[in-house]
Amino acid sequence: MRKAWRMSLADLVYSVTTGPEWRRRLLTPVALVIVAGLLLLLVSGSLLTDRALGLPRLFPEGLGLAIGILLVVAGVSFHLWCVVLFKKTPGGGGIGVPFNPPRELVIRGPYAWVRNPMVTAFFVWLSGLAFILHSISMLLVWTPVFLAGMVIELKYVEEPELERRFGMPYREYKARVPMFVPRRPVRHGVERRPTR
Repeated sequence: MRKAWRMSLADLVYSVTTGPEWRRRLLTPVALVIVAGLLLLLVSGSLLTDRALGLPRLFPEGLGLAIGILLVVAGVSFHLWCVVLFKKTPGGGGIGVPFNPPRELVIRGPYAWVRNPMVTAFFVWLSGLAFILHSISMLLVWTPVFLAGMVIELKYVEEPELERRFGMPYREYKARVPMFVPRRPVRHGVERRPTR
């Protein structure tokens, strides 16, 4: 009897993504506030850790700033590309939060190369922010821990929900496209290998 009332996070996300539009609109800002809060915790924790441990700066001021700005611009641009693809998907929708995904499976653009380009974008721009703030702990500890949490959420919440919602097309996509590290897309079920 108790099992009938238990709902996994994947089930909850599925019920929202396939439910009424008002529910998605209501929960999207909630998800954004949670992500913003986690990012604020990451930055604050990093700066406090650096100060408490007396960690040195990553690079001289100008070099760290230049590397950081380059990475932040690249990561944010990559993230925005994904959001634009979501918005252009037939049926619209999606800004990159689990409660408001696109209505159709997106497998073009960066999604042809990697299943989770937004997470890759997060890593790039968070690393850039670490360089701007000269935070060793942000670069080497806090960002990897944050991303590990995202990977767990992807594996146990988002991917099961996507499999449930899209079925075999998502399972086939998942089998041929890597999770984070891009590689050349597979064409027509056959991976093209370089000739020697």
